[in-house]
Amino acid sequence: MGTAKPMKIVSVVGARPQFIKAAAISRLIKELNRKARGKRVKEVLVHTGQHYDPNMSRVFFDELEIRKADYNLGVGSAPHGAQTGRMLEKLEPVLLDEKPDVVLVYGDTNSTLAGALAAVKLHIPVAHVEAGLRSFNRLMPEEINRVVSDHVSDILFCPTDTAVENLAKEGIVKNVHKVGDVMYDCALYYAQKAERRRDLLVRLDLSPQKYALVTIHRAENTDDPERLLSIFHGLNLIAESGLQVIVPLHPRTRNRISSLDLKLSGWLRLLTPVSYLDMIFLEKNARVIVTDSGGVQKEAYFFKVPCVTLRDETEWLETVESGWNVVAGTQAKDIAEAATAARKPSRWRNHYGQGNAAGQVLRILLSGRRGSPQAG
Repeated sequence: MGTAKPMKIVSVVGARPQFIKAAAISRLIKELNRKARGKRVKEVLVHTGQHYDPNMSRVFFDELEIRKADYNLGVGSAPHGAQTGRMLEKLEPVLLDEKPDVVLVYGDTNSTLAGALAAVKLHIPVAHVEAGLRSFNRLMPEEINRVVSDHVSDILFCPTDTAVENLAKEGIVKNVHKVGDVMYDCALYYAQKAERRRDLLVRLDLSPQKYALVTIHRAENTDDPERLLSIFHGLNLIAESGLQVIVPLHPRTRNRISSLDLKLSGWLRLLTPVSYLDMIFLEKNARVIVTDSGGVQKEAYFFKVPCVTLRDETEWLETVESGWNVVAGTQAKDIAEAATAARKPSRWRNHYGQGNAAGQVLRILLSGRRGSPQAG
């Protein structure tokens, strides 16, 4: 009797949040194969090259202990249509050669959309990790990516009850699994490793709970000069209140502000992009986090740090309803008021699972199980 053929999974990644989520799945695949007699899962890692700056890509593979990608498509930066088109063009021959049992996509980037479309057009099952999120703002490219990816996916892995409900409202109820949030798995796993970065505060001349940590990267903010100027005016107001403000700059944001007439407070410091472990450590020790990132909103919540969101809406409603996150928009006064007033609520509830979401994803994929939202 021959050995069972291992399941082949092609994981498509291309941006920082996807590296983090894929790390949790890859780590469990490695453990499973080590314990099993013979390889049970073969993972083929495809890096689209959507984020090509070393601080936004290679360093994450190193820190998160992800092996070198089997394919690096090297797509790089481009307008949404062109970037997605190049990814589709380069993904199709990879999938034809590899013939995977399933293509695993994460989140809501152009890499997510391209991976899902390339697979479904080749009749390869698609599994979407972090399915069901909705901002209900179709002006956001991420919203289009997540809606389309969900509607072509065969298996949908939801982080929360709200995500399951969103899919049901769109008529998607088959093969939907609430598994918790894979990023919560990572937050628990890497938080201890991040403690080794304690010298980071010394190098940056920061004191715990004495600074605001800021991230800005969404196109709706970076590509609108008025919004971006208003955000930085708000950050200046925070700094002038006596709270030091640090901003690890996303490459897109750095490019945009270079053409603006910005006058920054001496208490506001722009940094180069930081690594994942450095970011985790800075998040854990901040008094408040100010961000337009969905992932950073969640990490703030995981680490029980008040958050101010630089958007007009958020997909992570649980963080707002519990009082840990304030959706402030981009008006300078609103940002400053929310940040300076931020305090830790008296209660914290875990909405995002038990830190075993990646294990549930892998178990469901291996079992081929289909079921109701309660499955898994």
